Amino acid sequence: MRANWDLVLEKILSHSNYEDLSVLFHLLLTEEERSAVAGRLKVFQLLLNGDMSQRHIAAEYEVSIATITRCSNYLKNMSPEHRARVQNLIG
Repeated sequence: MRANWDLVLEKILSHSNYEDLSVLFHLLLTEEERSAVAGRLKVFQLLLNGDMSQRHIAAEYEVSIATITRCSNYLKNMSPEHRARVQNLIG
């Protein structure tokens, strides 16, 4: 079976209440995966904010330097327009 990311996004968008989304994400993601997604979101927020060093983020939030580096590199390769959009989405 080939995964269809668009189907996943459609399912997420079809629900707007917290409880339904929580059930859906518990179905789709393991506890470890949910934790990883939450950690990555926090890393992006902190990197965009720019107040903490990568090492401080790693120590404070127990996120690997590798994850922080991947997030940082992704941000560095974004166009200014895309970066502004991401900032608005998760800031």
